[in-house]
Amino acid sequence: MDITNIGLVDDDDILLDIAALALSQLDHGEADLQPYLAQLDEIEDLVCAEGRSAFLSGERAAVLLEVMHHQLGFAGDSQAYDAPINADLVRVLDRKRGLPISLAILYVAMARRAGWTADVLNVPGHVLVRIGEKNPVVIDPFMGHGPVSADDLEVICCHYLGDDGKDVALQVEAMSNRQILTRLLNNQAIRAEQGGDLPHAFAVYSRITQVAPDGPEAWQNLARLHLAFEDVPGARHCLLAMLEVVRDPDLRSRIKATHDALASASPPTSEGPTLG
Repeated sequence: MDITNIGLVDDDDILLDIAALALSQLDHGEADLQPYLAQLDEIEDLVCAEGRSAFLSGERAAVLLEVMHHQLGFAGDSQAYDAPINADLVRVLDRKRGLPISLAILYVAMARRAGWTADVLNVPGHVLVRIGEKNPVVIDPFMGHGPVSADDLEVICCHYLGDDGKDVALQVEAMSNRQILTRLLNNQAIRAEQGGDLPHAFAVYSRITQVAPDGPEAWQNLARLHLAFEDVPGARHCLLAMLEVVRDPDLRSRIKATHDALASASPPTSEGPTLG
């Protein structure tokens, strides 16, 4: 599987589980993905069989929880939440444990395979899944329960944002497929950096620029890590890439100034480009 294709196709044409598996393979050398593809097909068969008479959103949400959580045992890894394996789909399929984002990818992918409408919701500090369009139902793959009520959603948002969470809870939106994959990869990159593995963090940020080349944050993080490796030309190249995707005049001005300043920067600094 070539991940560069993910960055070229329309967002709606991205198959979340297959794309996440392709990204995971990059950290597993020549690992054979066929058993994992077969596992995904088997899960699809279970969901479709269990959900053949499920027509309402609530019924479909209940089928997903029954199959994914109760029958197959997929659940959040609350004991080792920050372990990198929880954002690695190969290991998630092996262990049936993961982060909210990795589990949400599986839930949404299976719902879509069954022909149902499903989205990953961009909730602060957490990830939830919404099933259906008319009278949609929200469920929590990490906890393995649902439905998540509007009051529950407000509690989650307020937990991370304080009183501002009340307004955010009313405006939670579905993520695009590229945003979902970017969030998964950002989890990997952050954990790599926290663990002191800068080369792996660099590799993951590079993957984000391939999957979602229009996202400036990954380019900025790559520029920062180029400087950590004392590669000023590489950092300047990333800043130029940022200029291709950023439209805000003030931010463009800061990027340009940073790019020009790095031409004479000595010595390089691991602090990374400061854009204000």
